[in-house]
Amino acid sequence: MTQTQVLATPGRPRIPSPSRGAGRTRMIPRGAWWVLAACVAVLFLYPLWILVRQAFTGPQGFSLENFQHLNSDAGGISLLGSLGNSLQVTVSTTLITIVVATLAGYAFARLPFPGSRIAFFATLITFMVPFQAIITPIYLTLKDIGLQNNLFGLTLVLSTFNLPFGIFLMRNSFAAIPPSIEEAALVDGASAFNALWRVMLPNAVPGIVSTALLTFFAAWNDFFATLILITDQSKYTLPVSLGILSAGQNNSVDWGLMQAGVLITVVPCVVIYLILQKYYTAGLLSGAVK
Repeated sequence: MTQTQVLATPGRPRIPSPSRGAGRTRMIPRGAWWVLAACVAVLFLYPLWILVRQAFTGPQGFSLENFQHLNSDAGGISLLGSLGNSLQVTVSTTLITIVVATLAGYAFARLPFPGSRIAFFATLITFMVPFQAIITPIYLTLKDIGLQNNLFGLTLVLSTFNLPFGIFLMRNSFAAIPPSIEEAALVDGASAFNALWRVMLPNAVPGIVSTALLTFFAAWNDFFATLILITDQSKYTLPVSLGILSAGQNNSVDWGLMQAGVLITVVPCVVIYLILQKYYTAGLLSGAVK
């Protein structure tokens, strides 16, 4: 009885065929990951489904009644006016934060000065100061300078509280850019401002977009600062107006009306995030890996 021997081709390694057990071992983790991903998806999508269902549900089933009540100017509050106030405050806050955070972040990353590390550390410490703890001094300060019950004063307050994290992001974004790029521009005769504008900023776009998105979301959804610092209903932003419109008698809440307003508030945030999500992810990771 002869045995057939399989000779390997010289110079070519023999690749063993995968066994059934190995295939099952690989399929089990993959299936478990799919189950975990499905559970996480349900966890996040179920509240959104409840939001949409309550927003479009009336006494007789599917209805647009909740949205019609929002547009009725009930209680002397105009939803369109509140929407305009929110846009004004949010856009102004975002622009101020981007400009100041970009300049400060560039200075901390590229223009070191005596005490710059201490100044940057002091900026980060402000993260630990809760807004509610200093709202009274802020209110008195705005009253003394004539900016209490003023949308510009509210914009300055929101910009101040969004600046620390914006400076942190922009400093990391500029620090992640190789210094040789800026040095090459300076050698070619570019001024410091031109090097910043034409060379550094195009490379720091992800950080700028991340700062803009985080500031936009924070200012757009702000409720507490507007409720305290603004006393005129015609100057209320959208979150405060929705809270007042959805309040019923005996401290009850009209959940259908509330969910309709929340849906209107969420749509701009989702659209902007979907458009700029790749820059947002890259901006949060900038500076993490050299």
